[in-house]
Formats: sequence, C-alpha cells, structure tokens
Amino acid sequence: MKRKILLVITIILLHTQVFSQAKKPRIMIVPSDAWCITKGYYSSFDDQGTKKQIPDYKKAFQNDLDLKLVISKINGIMAEKGFPLISLEQTLKSLESNSAEDAILTSKTGGGITESPIDKLRKTAKADIIMDLSYRVNESGPKKYVSFILAGLDAYSNKEIATATGNGAPSFSVDVPILLEEAVLNHMDNFSNSLQKHFDDLFENGREISIYVKKFDTWSGDLEKEYNGEELGTLIENWMKANTVKGRFSTADATENQMHFDQVRIPLYDASGNAIDARAFTRNLQKFLSAAPFSIVNKLMTKGLGQAVIVLGEK
Repeated sequence: MKRKILLVITIILLHTQVFSQAKKPRIMIVPSDAWCITKGYYSSFDDQGTKKQIPDYKKAFQNDLDLKLVISKINGIMAEKGFPLISLEQTLKSLESNSAEDAILTSKTGGGITESPIDKLRKTAKADIIMDLSYRVNESGPKKYVSFILAGLDAYSNKEIATATGNGAPSFSVDVPILLEEAVLNHMDNFSNSLQKHFDDLFENGREISIYVKKFDTWSGDLEKEYNGEELGTLIENWMKANTVKGRFSTADATENQMHFDQVRIPLYDASGNAIDARAFTRNLQKFLSAAPFSIVNKLMTKGLGQAVIVLGEK
C-alpha cells in the first residue's frame, strides 16, 4: 500500500515539474518611458495641477522605423529561446478598436476610466512579463555603438525580475537593429534564465497580486461588524488563507474602513488553462461578500492585471 502511495506522489511531482519546465512565460517588448519621452513620443496631461507625460507608443511606431526593427530583432532572439511573444503593435491595434468603448464608459456617478497606457497594454495582452527596452546610439570617431538597458518586469506585480545592460562593440555599421543585436546577444542567456527562474517560482508558489477592500461612506457597516461572533475583516482574512496558493498573502493595512493585502499569491491558470488575473481571482471574494450571511452589495474595480479593489456598500 505504501509503495502505491509513493508511486502516485512521485508521478504527481514529476508531472508538475515537467509541466512547469515546459511552460514558458509570455513576453511583450515595450520601449521604456524614458526612451519615448527622450525621443518626443509622448503626450502630456494635467493631473490635479501636476503636468505628467505618458508614452505614446503609436506615435513611436509611426515615426521611428528603427524602433520597429529593433523590437523585431529582440523578438527574434527571444523566440529562438522558446519564449512565446505578444506583439506590441498588434496589441495597440486591439486597444485602438476598444478605445471608443472606453471613451463612453463611465460609472453610475459619472466617473470615467483612468488607466495608464501600460496598464491598458497589460490588460489587453495579458503578457506574463514586460521587457522594458531603452537604447541609444553613440559615436566613437567614424564608428558607432549601441548602449542598452533591458529590464524584465512581472506584468502583474511590476517587480523587476531580470536586467541586462551593456555596450556593443564599435562598428562601421549604421544599421541600428544589427548594432543592438550584437550588443545584447552576450547577455541574453543570463537574462532569459532569470525570466524562466521567476516563472518557475510562480508555478510553484503562485502569481503575486494586491487586493484592497474599502467601503463607501454611504454604507452603514464597516470591517469591524461581526457575523456569528467574528469581525468581517477577520472573515475576509480567513477567505484569503483558504483561497491563496499555500495560504500566502500579507495584510499590509487593516482598519475599520479598509484593508490592503499585498504579496497575494494566486494560481497562474484555471482548470481550462486560462491565465488568472487579479479581477478573475477577486471576483470570487466579491461573490463571498455578496452571499449570506453578509449580503453586502459591492463594487469590483481593477487596475492593470495585478491590482483589484472591492468597495463595500454600493455598486
């Protein structure tokens, strides 16, 4: 009997290990904010008295042929290493088709949607990792060389998980994509290994998101309200323990009016193999709070892939 149990456990462990090793993160390469602003590919807006600049990726693609070729080169390098790629250009086209819907979408009290361009990209593409790319062409006499910074960011938590920086060898070539390819090739093994190591950790311990629970000031209840002898905040923490991977999360803040959970580890995929984001995971908490004995009307909002907010008391 013991031998059979050990055999079953061994098969399960081998299956999990093989599956995690076979699965690679989906990647999208994006020019960095600094590169876009330096090149003049940005738009400005007034944020409550503070002037802010946000990258305009469409403008960059329409005006900078080198960018298109450079991203194509990096895409090719990552494809050779077996990483599934998501096209930034195609994602932008999808966003453009959805922009008309966003423009007319408002809350019941008249509020609009405010998201950064990178948040919209992440929601549309659902990449696991964003590769943030900066590069500059330098001159050394008649020769040219490229300096670059490549940062791998977890698309859900925004944490930096891999970096590569360096300079290429001076060359008489004026082809920027070729110069960049020569510059980054020596760094890509370590870079891609770091990406895969991070993704393997996500398989084992879950993807990281953050969740906020707040209340409308029109709601008479709060998070200290008791149900069957337990405060609502404690019951929400119990739900988090039961539904996160290995019960992993941190309660960063907890008052009678709000709770903030960070480092919330959620499964990468559902039973159908679809990626689970903060909205999909938190929708279950929303249903939990809507059901008896709580029966709390609530509103679920998200920011990007990795942050969800539930506001109690109203829709």
